[in-house]
Amino acid sequence: MFYFYLLKSEKTGRFYKGHCEDLQKRIKQHNSGKTSSIRSGIPWKAVYTESFSSRGEAAAKEKYYKTLKGSKELALKLKAVGSPARAGTNPGS
Repeated sequence: MFYFYLLKSEKTGRFYKGHCEDLQKRIKQHNSGKTSSIRSGIPWKAVYTESFSSRGEAAAKEKYYKTLKGSKELALKLKAVGSPARAGTNPGS
């Protein structure tokens, strides 16, 4: 199983989009500081995930959600599920 995930920094409120095979392991890696580009946002919390049967599908969804159209769709999904995303906040990467 592969996943698209959206993380939110509990420190800065920023969002990070990614995909992986082992979601729990990947979140631990982000929170351990192994991803230098987002180290300043630790701790990160998963606020939205989608599962896929292939890495290609998960990667394609990540790429789509990083587009303007995809970001808008993702924001609507977050609003629908009552995610901690703030109104008017673009869940960018």
